[in-house]
Amino acid sequence: MMMNRLAGRMTAVAGSLILLAAQGLTRAQESQPAVAQPPRIGGAAPGPMRDPRGMDDFAGLKFTDEQKAKIDEIHRRLAMRKDVVIKSEKLNVDQKDAMIAGLGRMERGEIVKLLTPEQQKEVLKKAHAGQGAARDEKKQPPPR
Repeated sequence: MMMNRLAGRMTAVAGSLILLAAQGLTRAQESQPAVAQPPRIGGAAPGPMRDPRGMDDFAGLKFTDEQKAKIDEIHRRLAMRKDVVIKSEKLNVDQKDAMIAGLGRMERGEIVKLLTPEQQKEVLKKAHAGQGAARDEKKQPPPR
């Protein structure tokens, strides 16, 4: 029950992000041509940044052959959608990052729906542990 709520919320958030990005695209098309974006300071990674959580929450799970096939299909389908976003010339880097992050959340949400209740509990446990570690990391003072 908890995982269904979590998956539903994740899907709703991802959908909202996609709608916001689409709204921004519509406005961008109506406005004057944009001035070139200044280069990003920091990461030298080409293209949009990846969601830091990635798929680590699923690491170590034993999937059935049916689950593996469905997960591969989800990966392929969303990879195609991510490629469209990355190659889009109408989106700026921030919009691409938001869209890629939203698609990543959608992907994880779809995979969670395929899991058994035991697998869902394991993923939830890992997600909570990761969130706690991230909070602890933020609380620590910077090294001197």
